[in-house]
Amino acid sequence: MTYIPHTEANRKAMLEAIGVKSLEELFPAVPEKYKFPELNLPPALSEMETWWEMQGLSEANADVNHYACFLGAGAYNHYVPHTVDYVLRRGEFYTAYTPYQPEISQGTLQAMFEYQSMICQLTGMDVSNASHYDGATSLAEGVLMAMNSARGNRKKIVMSPAVHPQYRQVVRTYTQGMNVAIAGDDNLKNDVADLLKLLDKDTACLVIQNPNFLGQIENVKGVAEVVHAVGALLIVVTDPISLGLFTPPGEYGADIVAAEGQSLGIPLSYGGPYLGILATKNAYVRKIAGRLIGETIDGDGKRGYVLTLSTREQHIRREKATSNICTNQGLLALAAAVYLATVGKCGLAQVAQLCWHKSHYAAKEIGKLKGYKVISDKPFFKEFVVKLPRPVADVNEFLLNESDIIGGYDLGEDYPHLKNHMLIAVTETNNKQEIDDLVTGLKDAAEQL
Repeated sequence: MTYIPHTEANRKAMLEAIGVKSLEELFPAVPEKYKFPELNLPPALSEMETWWEMQGLSEANADVNHYACFLGAGAYNHYVPHTVDYVLRRGEFYTAYTPYQPEISQGTLQAMFEYQSMICQLTGMDVSNASHYDGATSLAEGVLMAMNSARGNRKKIVMSPAVHPQYRQVVRTYTQGMNVAIAGDDNLKNDVADLLKLLDKDTACLVIQNPNFLGQIENVKGVAEVVHAVGALLIVVTDPISLGLFTPPGEYGADIVAAEGQSLGIPLSYGGPYLGILATKNAYVRKIAGRLIGETIDGDGKRGYVLTLSTREQHIRREKATSNICTNQGLLALAAAVYLATVGKCGLAQVAQLCWHKSHYAAKEIGKLKGYKVISDKPFFKEFVVKLPRPVADVNEFLLNESDIIGGYDLGEDYPHLKNHMLIAVTETNNKQEIDDLVTGLKDAAEQL
């Protein structure tokens, strides 16, 4: 049961057919010092033995099936109903692509239409596309969309420092070379009220995150009115789970909503693939990137689904294209649709409530510990910031080695003024015992490190 691509006889026959004596003669242009050295590999294993070896290696991973996890910062350990995996593994859906002749795949198109419909209901927006790569690229595409939609040739983006740091980096990557000025996030202590003072007639959009990267709920009352008064658009990055409990961005004036959809039935998977959500108002639908699926009727009057809008340069004239994004995360958008259909409106609200109650219980208990301070200047959803008496890296190593706990995110990595501050995420998957163990582990870390 070993797998050997070619036997020695195979190699000899192929070399003779092309007129060379050895494999080395095929690479004369590569200097000897740059050639890969000979590998000292162990003897070949059977398939069964290879499986044992790989399984043993995988057990060294600190995964959420064996460790209690309180690490969030954009990727969260939420429960995934078994219905999601069952549907995804059906052969009809098992592809990451919307087919290039889409009308022959009515099932795929209907699934994407249902996904779009539920995302619109969730965000309070009029239109959703059929997904992007992840939350970061969704935001970047949303920023380009705002620049193309705002009145006049506007080249300024005001962005909150409380937007996910990696999302902000991707926005900068997308806009490099475009003579775009990004303001606001260079002062890491800016809040939304400060950002409004930076708006002017050259501003294309204001970007905020709610709940923000620190888990806090922003005060968004009146923000949209100020943004619209200068002719700019309001972009809101959000957590889709939070929308089971809080007001959707569309109801407080957002023009564009971007989000990471990993929370909706997609496992952590060591960082991806994930799902980018992008939704907007009808007024800007012609500027949206990606694909939109629509419902229609055929010549016999039967309901059918079509690729209504695809604004990529391979489908329309390049000068009319809104983006060069190649495709979408069709399979993961399907996962989100199945998740939302499975849990329903009441189930999503229950998930959000569990996150809220459990995280607030954790914050209350941690706040009682000597040397620890929970930052509570703003309300929070499922993540909160704690100031530690020891470096975050040291505390996390202690939690992992002593308590089998994956600790929180080190905010000092992105916010220098938050050195020794940890961002802790608590979801519905964390039971009371795990939370109590985290509190005990933090107490022990303060005493023993």
